[in-house]
Amino acid sequence: MSETEASPTVLQFAPLYSSVDEGFWHSFSSLKLDKLGIDDSPIPITGFYGPCSHPQVSNHLTLLSESLPLDEQSLIASTSHGNRNKCPVPGIMYNTNTLESFNKLDKQSLLKAEANKIWDDIQSGKALEDPAVLSRFLVISFADLKKWSFRYWFAFPALVLDPPASLIELKPASEYFSSEEAESVSAACNEWRNSDLTTDVPFFLVSVSSDSKASIRHLKDWKACQGDHHKLFFGFYDPCHLPNNPGWPLRNYLALIRARWNLETVWFFCYRESRGFADLNLSLVGQASVTLASGESAETVPNSVGWELNNKGKRVPRSISLANSMDPTRLAVSAVDLNLKLMRWRALPSLDLNLLSSVKCLLLGAGTLGCQVARTLMGWGIRNITFVDYGKVAMSNPVRQSLYTFEDCGEFKAVAAVKSLKQIFPAMESSGVVVAIPMPGHPISSQEEDSVLADCKRLSELIESHDVVFLLTDTRESRWLPSLLCANANKMAINAALGFDSYMVMRHGAGPTSLSDDMQNLDMDKTNKQRLGCYFCNDVVAPQDSMTDRTLDQQCTVTRPGLAPIAGALAVELLVGVLQHPLGINAKGDNSSLSNGGNNDDLPLGILPHQIRGSVSQFSQITLLGQASNSCTACSETVISEYRERGNSFILEAINHPTYLEDLTGLTELKKAANSFNLDWEDDDTDDEDVAVDM
Repeated sequence: MSETEASPTVLQFAPLYSSVDEGFWHSFSSLKLDKLGIDDSPIPITGFYGPCSHPQVSNHLTLLSESLPLDEQSLIASTSHGNRNKCPVPGIMYNTNTLESFNKLDKQSLLKAEANKIWDDIQSGKALEDPAVLSRFLVISFADLKKWSFRYWFAFPALVLDPPASLIELKPASEYFSSEEAESVSAACNEWRNSDLTTDVPFFLVSVSSDSKASIRHLKDWKACQGDHHKLFFGFYDPCHLPNNPGWPLRNYLALIRARWNLETVWFFCYRESRGFADLNLSLVGQASVTLASGESAETVPNSVGWELNNKGKRVPRSISLANSMDPTRLAVSAVDLNLKLMRWRALPSLDLNLLSSVKCLLLGAGTLGCQVARTLMGWGIRNITFVDYGKVAMSNPVRQSLYTFEDCGEFKAVAAVKSLKQIFPAMESSGVVVAIPMPGHPISSQEEDSVLADCKRLSELIESHDVVFLLTDTRESRWLPSLLCANANKMAINAALGFDSYMVMRHGAGPTSLSDDMQNLDMDKTNKQRLGCYFCNDVVAPQDSMTDRTLDQQCTVTRPGLAPIAGALAVELLVGVLQHPLGINAKGDNSSLSNGGNNDDLPLGILPHQIRGSVSQFSQITLLGQASNSCTACSETVISEYRERGNSFILEAINHPTYLEDLTGLTELKKAANSFNLDWEDDDTDDEDVAVDM
């Protein structure tokens, strides 16, 4: 070449840029929290792009929510075919667990590894069968799931030709082809794009015969395209809109052409379109020289480049925050769920969060205990809470009952509690029911019967429509009817009660075995054969009026302020243990002294006791086990059978006649037998011999 000849023009490629849909980050956050945890293994993903469709705007490679694996078990990248605007491209994502790890990633090594995959696909022939692998890409990222911010960086590995490809000619396709050729090429391209089998195949061959007839074929058919009187073009979907530069995908395309077919001069066709049809004014036809350097072999692995530049042309990662764009309620849900999902990463992999979020809890009592239980339920991700209470917020309540403020005084507790939960967490599904619970030992007049029975019916409907019932009322007798209804419906019941410096938390067992359909299918050996008792199983008297003729300190719940948070928390923890247990309500009661300190691999939450009793004055706590009593006034088969047979008349008799429940269950006879049992003690000086008493 003489000094007066112009030096070859190096072929310049327009960079490919990325675009990440917000849905991708939402889906990735769920995948990270729910499945991946601390696993930072590479994740196969799928990107999508298409040919340029606007004369002033280039297309980007886009990540969508569907870019992530569909099968979480095997983490197989999803692939969408047959969509003309979404040509799938395989990619890999490296997500780190800390920002420091992100910054320390060996980016050059990662890029080279992906470029080597492209080169291997070229050498093995895989690129001819699936040419999309030529556009393989890489993403590194760090997700701050507490702030909903993401740092990421794309790389589009490109094999560097040495010497670089030189541009011989480049012009709009409409200027290169004759009118007949242009018409035929457009028709062939439209047919290729309109077929579900080929619309998302981004690399192809365009041959034009001597009679101006164009046809498009797959890369693997290259040999069949050889012959006289043919023009052969290496076509590809060009995402670039620039009139003087082909797009980034041509780089690896040329590397394939040089390595597979050892061509030194290549005609290429940059396919672009407008309104879904081929646009030869926007498309380009070019000729490039791709000669090898002296002494270089076509098998030599090329170097690679490809880290994406930002909008200012700098090689730095990008950041995005979704917090401001997210719906406040959705953002609150994600933040609240974060701690629970993090539990599954290491501490509790088997934790069933879906079960917790779907359970419906009925809280009977919205006082000191009810407020504490509700707050703890929210912490466990339970969203559906119904309050039942007949009282109003008193001026003394807000300092001890955490859901109320001074402005709530005078309002029904059940209503104010719902309002408070919504303010704390807008996604709560909560409701309040103002209803009095009928109680034995509190006789009613005939004029009150209809109202009381309506309350009974409402309470029964509420228990039937919920999964768990918390008994948190102030008096013992107010827990009788709910205990009976729970046993009748075989519903989970959690009981919490306070003394001045002591507390009791317990779970009721299932309903009577012979009456429960659910129990028929259980292995009774696993349930300890005998069901657990309820709150009234240890009583030898029926529940009675505990409110009449009482001093002020006896009428109010006078307890040490620290008791309610302890008992409320234990009640919820007990519920969560039952929900996570495979036998649920039928799980046997564990005793801490017999459970090896709770270190049981089958019970990741620890032991599941029947009763927990504690004393703040002694700073002590014990677990107890009590079986159901055949003479129980609330859950025995005798009582449940009588309730099912007589219904409302049974309830009215239990309310109006103090001894009815004792007579029904045999407690009256038991007390008579106990009272008739006397021992005659002899004076020591009347007889030197021992007196034997037959027991």
